[in-house]
Amino acid sequence: MTSVFVNPDHTYAAVDIGAKSAILVDAETGKVLFEKEADLTLPPASMTKMMTEYLVLEAIDEGQIGWDTTTQISDYPYGISANPNFSGVGLRQNKDYTVRELYEAMAINSDNATTIALAELIAGTEGEFVKMMNEKAAELGLPDYEFVNSSGLNNSHLGENYPEGTSPDATNLMSARSAALLAYHLTKDYPEALDYSSVPTTEFDGQTITNWNWMLPGMPGQLAQFSYEGMDGLKTGYTELAGNCFTGTAERDGRRLISVVMKSDTRESRFQQTAKLFDYGFQQFEKQELYEEGYQLDGQSDLPVAKGKEDTVAIQTDSAIEDVIQNGEGEQYTIQYNIDSDKLDDEGNLVAPIESGQKVGTAELVYNGEESYSYLMSDGPKTVDLVTTSAVEKSNWFMLMIGNVGEFFSDIFTGAVDMVKGWF
Repeated sequence: MTSVFVNPDHTYAAVDIGAKSAILVDAETGKVLFEKEADLTLPPASMTKMMTEYLVLEAIDEGQIGWDTTTQISDYPYGISANPNFSGVGLRQNKDYTVRELYEAMAINSDNATTIALAELIAGTEGEFVKMMNEKAAELGLPDYEFVNSSGLNNSHLGENYPEGTSPDATNLMSARSAALLAYHLTKDYPEALDYSSVPTTEFDGQTITNWNWMLPGMPGQLAQFSYEGMDGLKTGYTELAGNCFTGTAERDGRRLISVVMKSDTRESRFQQTAKLFDYGFQQFEKQELYEEGYQLDGQSDLPVAKGKEDTVAIQTDSAIEDVIQNGEGEQYTIQYNIDSDKLDDEGNLVAPIESGQKVGTAELVYNGEESYSYLMSDGPKTVDLVTTSAVEKSNWFMLMIGNVGEFFSDIFTGAVDMVKGWF
């Protein structure tokens, strides 16, 4: 996808992303700022580990395990760790490893064997853990996914140890949109994940391990050339089948972006494409208050009231409406009122008594420009509540009776007029 936008003063250059699939999302609103084949389902390689991280942090949060819980390494992850074809930290058997140690190796060094060991600790077997991964993906609303193991390797890499319930030649699958949504939930629900993903290097079992995310500030040696201000996560990935993948996240001036690039040509390229996306998001978009709290839409600032001491009641937004918008596009946004029909009678009136601040509907932000924005979550565009500005008491029984009598004679008079007209 090529994206161009125009403001009154400048035309900005197109964003050209050299990856098979990509997406850029504002992490607060879930607004998709850029996408290229974002729904294409591809192997995510070690980006799979974001789901394993989520389930580990959830197990800690729920008290199933703790950071200081220890476990030993079974034959399966030990064999993976000892295989020179896979990057690994060299796990030893008959040694107690803490959850924290295993998690650090997984999140920082993308270690496969420690990932499997954590899956076995939580679920007993990796096959049972895979069931948990797919159940959680459904719960989180990921649109495109299939998890077949915890690490992101191809099942063919695992030999006879491929998880029960999966096929020996299967591979994990996700779209860029699903990876972004998973990253959104991981960082939102468990922000401590960033405390680990942002670590450039650390010590593990007497050795220094290095983060595969070269964009982190503080990376050693020549890797520092890829540093990007505000970068603090999240997960790289590579297999021959998947190519080079990266789910990145960075925060600047209180704004967080999440990006995904999949099937990039080289390790360096996945970071270069991510930098392009982040530059685009941070430089050409900003968060703005488009409508203030208490805003009233011209011509729709009140609603009729039935059976009340007042005939109408004013309505307004109960909070400001904010969004992340492209520079110069503020005037492309309007709002529309959506009144809750179940709050109205058959004639379209609110029925007294009415409380001050009573919700009567929502105000929805509407974009009228040329771009086509979507939102990562299903709740869609920004909405705020519409509320009444004052209370309306119910009219007393005498006034209601007078009103009803008036309506009665009005109906008789109207009927008589209609009858007379029928004679002529």
